[in-house]
Amino acid sequence: MRILIIEDDKSLAETLRFQLEHNHFETDVCYDGEEGLHFIEQRSHDLILLDRMIPVLDGISVLKITREKNISTPIIFVTALGALNDKITGLDCGADDYLVKPFDFEELLARIRCILRRPSKWEGNKPLDFGDISYHIEQKKIFCGNLSCSLSAREGDLLELFLRNPFQTIPRASILSKVWGPDAEVEDGNLDNYIYFLRRRLKSVKSSVQLKTIRGIGYQLEVSNV
Repeated sequence: MRILIIEDDKSLAETLRFQLEHNHFETDVCYDGEEGLHFIEQRSHDLILLDRMIPVLDGISVLKITREKNISTPIIFVTALGALNDKITGLDCGADDYLVKPFDFEELLARIRCILRRPSKWEGNKPLDFGDISYHIEQKKIFCGNLSCSLSAREGDLLELFLRNPFQTIPRASILSKVWGPDAEVEDGNLDNYIYFLRRRLKSVKSSVQLKTIRGIGYQLEVSNV
């Protein structure tokens, strides 16, 4: 599981990073709202810890923009603003939880576990549509016009990740973590092989949907204009 920490108090941010990684979470840290929003838009995290009083873009602005973009990644406010109205505002704007500083790390850890136990909003078997294809999750099958193609379980999981994040550059490390699992020992070339397989499947149904290589970063699902 990967957690994004958006906190301008560098000492606290590094303490949280150390404690979370000690509990087997992967972490990214940024110190202002603009940088944090850039990280959020990559959709490569399972949960976000967000301070309200951060520079450039404050926490409420970051939260509102995130939800306006239909990004549903769980967000816990971790802030010194602890008045009742502050809590209500944060939760009404789309936060999943609200924790007031100072706090005990064990309480934060319990709240993280609670949120991560919740069923994902993406769960379900509704077909995923993008460009000219429709992917039926339960059948592991792509439909494009009158053509169709079955996928292996791994190919299906990989395609599902891209379909839920269209036009987003997804880093290689995030793909490996979400599709193979955060603790899986996977050779880097294994991902390239499955990208190749998936491209062949899309080509077999004559789809205009493509997996674009973003050199040095990862991959992005797009629709060809050709």
